[in-house]
Amino acid sequence: MSGPIKVLIVDDSAVVRQVLSELLARDPDIHVIGAAADPLFALQRMQREWPDVIVLDVEMPRMDGITFLRKLMRERPTPVVVCSTLTERGAETTMQALSAGAVEVVAKPKLGLKEFLQASVQSLTHAVKAAAKARLGQVAVPPPPALAPAALGTATDHVVAIGTSTGGTRALEAVLTQLPADCPGIVIVQHMPERFTAAFAQRLNALCHCEVREAEDGDRVLQGRVLVAPGGRHLQLRRSGSQYLVDVRDGPPVNRHKPSVDVLFHSVARHAGRHAVGIIMTGMGDDGANGLLAMRQAGAFTIAQDEASCVVYGMPKEAVERGAVCQVLPLTDIAAAIMRLGKPA
Repeated sequence: MSGPIKVLIVDDSAVVRQVLSELLARDPDIHVIGAAADPLFALQRMQREWPDVIVLDVEMPRMDGITFLRKLMRERPTPVVVCSTLTERGAETTMQALSAGAVEVVAKPKLGLKEFLQASVQSLTHAVKAAAKARLGQVAVPPPPALAPAALGTATDHVVAIGTSTGGTRALEAVLTQLPADCPGIVIVQHMPERFTAAFAQRLNALCHCEVREAEDGDRVLQGRVLVAPGGRHLQLRRSGSQYLVDVRDGPPVNRHKPSVDVLFHSVARHAGRHAVGIIMTGMGDDGANGLLAMRQAGAFTIAQDEASCVVYGMPKEAVERGAVCQVLPLTDIAAAIMRLGKPA
């Protein structure tokens, strides 16, 4: 891509269109080519100039964002950043958007909108730049096998820690749906705003053999259980006797993120050491690279998703370049590696 990233904003709120346009225009690497009140107006605008990235509201009149997104991905795939409200309904709709092909999510509250968006300018520009680098169509999510009851209750000997960002929601679905009910205990950081992680975990739980849930402070890491870090909180592992538990904590962002992959990985290195497997997957930036190196140095086996199967080959690339990775694998091989490496010798 040469020149600034061309962005089109599609939102039925005039205030959102104005504020987003002003904020994104401050970045010299971003050029807002227009703003439309709904997808039909957007399609007319796109006939004159096609954007590199679309910032899309999902609840609009005439044509909703999900219908527009599916039409777009079917006819001319284009990176989409979903701008969704911080509500339960907004979170559920956002999961549909991610499943339909959106690559990033930014949140907007119902109240204090202008102030919130101004405070979130860094995450907004980061999301747009990540989306601009996305290679659409990289993640083919296989159909999940017939569900079997989750096998909970057994303390896990090995802990599998996974970190993902842009493109990670579909990549995680591709991996987790292939795991059996007796998979090793798994802890995950997926960069995602507050409130959306609960809906994401619920969606995965409905698709997977294992239990998937948003992590709560003090949760045990068990065989057959997958714990997803809550948006807006850091997730850390600790050991208590013969079992592993998680701490869910507030704190400043690390590498611009909360939850941060590095925070999780460093805690796993410290408390699980050689009894851990670390996996870094698709995403922009370097969050998790140093933590994965710490895991490898502590004796853990570490894996990076390969470039060909990543939506954005940023985080895995940084980890590889820092010597943090024992093995590079395509997305389709990661579930088998978890089962092979996550069992006691």
